[in-house]
Amino acid sequence: MRRKKVLVRVDYNVPLNDDLQVTDDTRIKLSLDTIRYLLEQEAKIILMSHLGRPKGEVVDQLRLDPAAEALEKLIGKNVKKFDDIVSAEIKDYIDNTMNFGDIVLLENLRFDPGEKKNDPQFAKSLALLAEVYVNDAFGAAHRAHASVSGVAEHIPAVAGFLLKKEVDTLTSLLENPGRPFVAVLGGSKVSDKIQVIKKLLEKVDTLIIGGGMGYTFLKAKGFEIGNSLCEEQHLAYAGEMIELAKKNNVHLALPLDTVIAKEYDKDTDKKMVSVESIPVDWMGLDIGEKSIELFKNEIAGASTVFWNGPLGVFEWERFEQGTKDVACAIARSSAVSVVGGGDTLAAIKKYKLRDQFSHVSSGGGASMELLEGKELPGVAALLDQ
Repeated sequence: MRRKKVLVRVDYNVPLNDDLQVTDDTRIKLSLDTIRYLLEQEAKIILMSHLGRPKGEVVDQLRLDPAAEALEKLIGKNVKKFDDIVSAEIKDYIDNTMNFGDIVLLENLRFDPGEKKNDPQFAKSLALLAEVYVNDAFGAAHRAHASVSGVAEHIPAVAGFLLKKEVDTLTSLLENPGRPFVAVLGGSKVSDKIQVIKKLLEKVDTLIIGGGMGYTFLKAKGFEIGNSLCEEQHLAYAGEMIELAKKNNVHLALPLDTVIAKEYDKDTDKKMVSVESIPVDWMGLDIGEKSIELFKNEIAGASTVFWNGPLGVFEWERFEQGTKDVACAIARSSAVSVVGGGDTLAAIKKYKLRDQFSHVSSGGGASMELLEGKELPGVAALLDQ
């Protein structure tokens, strides 16, 4: 890497406000270890990222200027931002004007339709800017895009510090977890986690299921769930997973009680009932007190905890208790704790718990696919070198 031109795929897909200011710079902070290492190596650092979903067209509100400004403040060094992705002018600047130890940031990769299509020519044009490729965008590692896997076909490709840490941590969860290993799955849909549930039932000692997806499992067990969220097409699958848990001697912990509401509204009437007593015209929006205690006890005895998905509508204060209490229980436990998923990260940010987990995954989709046992294109491309 020393005094080389290094092309670095980062994940600066950050939230912006109406004034086009970065409102959460977490993803930019996560790239700093790799960038600082390259600065020590006096490399010419060429950063590239996507932002939002511009669908192959230039969208001024999705330019990466705010990310460049945020990075400058964090790194304490000027970042030259280009208004294009690849051009003769950019290549000439990098080759002949840019100093070793300087940083440039290319424009939003998804302004070019060739990015998502993994167009070979677009990938090659990116590769021609540098001598070495570093992938440090774990959040995009499950995408077979030009900047993720295509570039690696043309120049030597290695993992950045963030990508390596993510892959090592999540892989070790499946290969060598401390026991007891407890997984907590929430969120709204069983369909989002079909392969993950099956894979975890081969690995964990206890699987806790809550959130909206919990009601599909409760209905599969024969409970009346009223108007609660239910994926009817996955009831048979839920039943199969209940049987697989028994077969594999995994403790499948489902809610014992639930906070129900008359309608899906933050100010609606609510009450707490046993899962055996949900009225036909009410819906569950959070787990109840007995469920919280059950889940907390399971977490307290764990050596390893993996958590993905909130356990209720935590965005609304009246239906946040389950998610909040379980999040605090995981954060305060002595277990190795790994969390992932966009809504889960939003929850731990809300409760100011981020620094209390062993590992917070930066890629929801990528982390779930890795735990499913899938090969990530962005990682496979590096292993081929």
